[in-house]
Amino acid sequence: MVMRDYFHSDDNLLVSWTIDGDQRAYSELVRRYEKMVAGTVKGMLGNVQQAEDVGQETFIRLYNSLSSFRGDSKLSTYIQRIAINLSLNELKRNKRFVSLFTRAKDTNDATEREVADISSESESDRDLKEILEKSIEALPAEFKTIVVLRLILGYSTKESAEVLELPIGTVLSRLSRAKEQLKNEINNLM
Repeated sequence: MVMRDYFHSDDNLLVSWTIDGDQRAYSELVRRYEKMVAGTVKGMLGNVQQAEDVGQETFIRLYNSLSSFRGDSKLSTYIQRIAINLSLNELKRNKRFVSLFTRAKDTNDATEREVADISSESESDRDLKEILEKSIEALPAEFKTIVVLRLILGYSTKESAEVLELPIGTVLSRLSRAKEQLKNEINNLM
């Protein structure tokens, strides 16, 4: 019996093994991409219960669609696209934008983490972060998506275009308009 090296195997091999029923291969895919998905979903929805649900749904959708993944793009791009689509669906379902980094207050654990997070930030840092969060919250969904990918997650314009399946010019245009709206919003809040 040959031992599989999940940690050092490439994504395509892990996908193949997962399709063949190897749950450890799928677990490795989740481990590799869970932070990316969490960053995307929380960037779109805020740190709320729906973000956790959308994150889990992203990996469920991934698992169910792996057999149809053709490899035309990187697996990370494919997963990112699932996360963004599900996040946009959640935003539409709520029919309002959820605060970008709203702190979950549903449990005592979340409240304790919130207090710990806040205590490590200076008051001016918290004020600036709040202004930025409110400014991003005010953006339309198509601008918010670009801001999260480009400015928060650090994707290049080309990578953002691939994830969103948009022309590079559209990404650049939306980013420019989003920055202008952010600038105006920040000036209004300060």
